[in-house]
Amino acid sequence: MILTVTLNAAIDKRYVVENYQVGEVNRVKECAYVAGGKGLNVSKTATIAGAKVLATGFVGGHAGAYIIEAVEAQGVETDFIQVKGESRSCINIFDPIHKTQTEFLEPGVVVSEEEQRAFYLKYDELLKKCEVIAVSGSVPKGVGSDMYPRLVEMAKAAGKKIIVDTSGALLEEVVKAKPHMIKPNIDEIRMLTGKAILNREELVEAGIELQKSGIERVVISLGAEGSLMFVEEGVYQARVPKIDAVNTVGCGDCMTAGFAISFEQHMEPEEALRFASATSSASAMREETGYFVKEDMEALYHQIQIEKIK
Repeated sequence: MILTVTLNAAIDKRYVVENYQVGEVNRVKECAYVAGGKGLNVSKTATIAGAKVLATGFVGGHAGAYIIEAVEAQGVETDFIQVKGESRSCINIFDPIHKTQTEFLEPGVVVSEEEQRAFYLKYDELLKKCEVIAVSGSVPKGVGSDMYPRLVEMAKAAGKKIIVDTSGALLEEVVKAKPHMIKPNIDEIRMLTGKAILNREELVEAGIELQKSGIERVVISLGAEGSLMFVEEGVYQARVPKIDAVNTVGCGDCMTAGFAISFEQHMEPEEALRFASATSSASAMREETGYFVKEDMEALYHQIQIEKIK
């Protein structure tokens, strides 16, 4: 089983607005509400791919009840800590004419120290049920940057594989705890290494340096050019086919889900990268965030080129 951790869960609202104008009244052509937060995107995708998933984190109020109901309807088991206040909403505005996406992300509820202590106790119990943990996204107000490193240490002490996908100070702190996998972008690699990284060679060297520091798998997204994966066996690049992208929000979460499954199924590095890349690309072909169709993924799987470059 895969355990996903979403500390800052949300209701994701997607508005389709043609010719979106700032400062003007805009008519919404279509709208959709789904349970969101990066960890819940991982949950939904991994479930579609056939994995058993248990989702935890913080939720609050009527919005939190909706999130749990929506996630369980997707076939995901849940065990959240209930907090005071209302879980946040995140709005994505898609303009099909200009092909632009604009996001508004609420900060979320304030989580007390007592609620955090309750979560640590629950997390410790849930670790016993799962083989792989995926911790994703931001943290709500009241939670410090020390929580993610602690979750990593607890998972490692329990003998579990743990993936952390976050950014900024949270990423900077959690790297010190050496999770089994991180998924930074190029700007985050620059932050972590303190280097400018102006070309591909410097990026590869930075990725190797991070991997050799004690992180089993480092994956760097290159956008339309695919991704780089750094493991003990070497450096691999995935090149993905050109697709007609409909919604790229959540593609990184779908890749995290693919890698979580690869850990659970003990895939070889090359197969893991191909599977995760196909899952991510397939999700971009559908409007719903954190969703893909197996037929799309299977078709893309055989088109993805994996090259060992070092």
